[in-house]
Amino acid sequence: MKTILCYGDSNTWGYNPLTKERYSREERWTGILQKELGEDYEVIEEGLNGRTTVWDDPIEGYKNGKEYLIPCLESHRPVDLVIIMLGTNDLKKRFSLSAFEIANGAKVLVNIVQKSKAGPGEIAPKVLLMAPPPVGKLTELAEEFEGAEEKSKKFSYHFKRVATECGCEFLDTSKIIVSSDIDGIHFEVQEHKKLGHAVARMVRKILE
Repeated sequence: MKTILCYGDSNTWGYNPLTKERYSREERWTGILQKELGEDYEVIEEGLNGRTTVWDDPIEGYKNGKEYLIPCLESHRPVDLVIIMLGTNDLKKRFSLSAFEIANGAKVLVNIVQKSKAGPGEIAPKVLLMAPPPVGKLTELAEEFEGAEEKSKKFSYHFKRVATECGCEFLDTSKIIVSSDIDGIHFEVQEHKKLGHAVARMVRKILE
């Protein structure tokens, strides 16, 4: 059995922008990924609402993706593949970050995985870095994410740059899904479905 660790934020956790609750396991992209891959794979969901790449959140706290990644890898090892999709929360105005800096935050996480011994035989797991899609029409989150729309349009370029620099796999989710105009940040159920199927194709390519 191969183990896949999905490390992300509320869009990996499965936040429903309409109800503000969690999608069912069957609706979340990670659940769809599990169903697509079948019994020979174990998909581990490690999504946290508000998680950043490497930044401490002075308001919400406990959201730094770097701080939890190492114990997370240790908890679940051996891991064959780590899928990282983070960066959207780094767009919050209070962090004052560029798309370049956000992608470099993701690079730190990729490097942590690649330097770990969390894979089978104490080698490093493979990494799939996913660029989040651009932010949609911001409504109630407009002030918190002021300026995020333009920055997020540069995610594809900078996350691909990081994947090339690190020699890891890359998926540009903007070619597959869109963020919901309900809140501009989260994915509607049909987008989860499309993403789950697309990631399953990537995983087979990487691990088979």
